[in-house]
Amino acid sequence: MAGTFAFAVSGAVAAKDKGFDVFGVLVVAFTVACGGGIIRDLCIGAIPPAGLSDWRYLTIAMIAAIIIMSLDSLSKWLNRPVLLFDALGLSLFAVSGARKALEFGHNNEVAIMLGMITAVGGGVLRDVLLNRIPVIFEKEIYASAALIGAFAVVVGNYFGWANDWVFPTGFFLCFALRILALYYHWKLPAFRKQKL
Repeated sequence: MAGTFAFAVSGAVAAKDKGFDVFGVLVVAFTVACGGGIIRDLCIGAIPPAGLSDWRYLTIAMIAAIIIMSLDSLSKWLNRPVLLFDALGLSLFAVSGARKALEFGHNNEVAIMLGMITAVGGGVLRDVLLNRIPVIFEKEIYASAALIGAFAVVVGNYFGWANDWVFPTGFFLCFALRILALYYHWKLPAFRKQKL
């Protein structure tokens, strides 16, 4: 729920900054908050997806969007802390996505990929709705951090380690990598644009 709120806030801020109307802000907030989880649930056969069947996800996303739309000063103040909330949401969704895929009996590779998709799927949909290149394609250490968090969960599960350790370890690895990358401006190697 904390990750849902954090992602909804980031989506609402981005949509508001783009000048979307009230409905647009609500849609983007919900899409960011629940998009990745819905994609994961559809892939693993958890029908209907939790993001659509559990009223709490919609409610949390709508509350976050309404707060952002109502309090202009809060929206400006949150621009930087949203990065922290976004890193928390990314980490929570990466490890919970991988764990849910494993619980549904899928193999390790599927669990790692769906952990990452759970974490970044909503953000990709947000960027598409906002008509911009998704963050995960722009040298950011974002999806790769989610991949490492999900990988840690799968490794821990493979070796039979207690979930009390596996989940926090995956969360910490993802969160620490994302925060350190933001602080030290770490980027992935990128190719130069070619002149046509």
